[in-house]
Amino acid sequence: MNNTIHNPTLRVLNVLEILSIHNRGLSLTEISNILHIPKGTLSPILHTLLNNKFIFYNENNSKYSIGIMTYCIGTSYSKDLTALDFIKNEMKYIVKETNEICQMGILINNQVLYIAKFDCESPIRIISSVGKKFPAYCTALGKALLSHKSLEELKLIYPIELKAFTKNTITDLNLLEIQLKEIRETSIASEIEEINEQTACIAVPLIHKNKILASISVSFPIFRVSHEKLELIKSTLLSSKERIETFFYENNIMKLEQIF
Repeated sequence: MNNTIHNPTLRVLNVLEILSIHNRGLSLTEISNILHIPKGTLSPILHTLLNNKFIFYNENNSKYSIGIMTYCIGTSYSKDLTALDFIKNEMKYIVKETNEICQMGILINNQVLYIAKFDCESPIRIISSVGKKFPAYCTALGKALLSHKSLEELKLIYPIELKAFTKNTITDLNLLEIQLKEIRETSIASEIEEINEQTACIAVPLIHKNKILASISVSFPIFRVSHEKLELIKSTLLSSKERIETFFYENNIMKLEQIF
């Protein structure tokens, strides 16, 4: 990506930013002095923003302030924040029901980025942290995120041999593709001692309009999970998945990953 700054665009953004700070509005002269933009350069910028309702002009005091269109864009962003809050509440519910940690991840290239985590009260916990990245092919969160990928797409994502972290790590793309097909059918992704020994994880993808936006998981030490506990984890995750995806649908959440 070209990182060159486009100065005319930057001036527009600076105008909106400075007006967002000064709730009572600013005059042309005040904006010009604060941003060090000549009035002749600033005037057409303000005129364009005004015509498109991104700013408002008060004729009584000759001051500009934030307009309705800027408010609408901000509201759209806050809607996604509400979505994140909704997911976090579901994650807290999952921890309460299972007494195991719950994590959320998104796909960054060929890795899963952990973006949220809620711990349980059990004395032995899985050690992980928000902001950490792991290969997607050997984590439940990652497999859930990859579950819509074909074998051809997997080969493009992982052009070199897959690294084994334990003796159980899947390093064969054909076997991984079989697992992903099963995830598409069941909505359940699993990982048993593939990234760390003595630990396992169950995850589900969060999908809207056939696009995987994120995934949530429950991780646990193997010794602590019975068949009944495993079924509880799966059913709890699936219930939360259904509620979250219903929220996505009702609020038309399309770009959840942009708020992380």
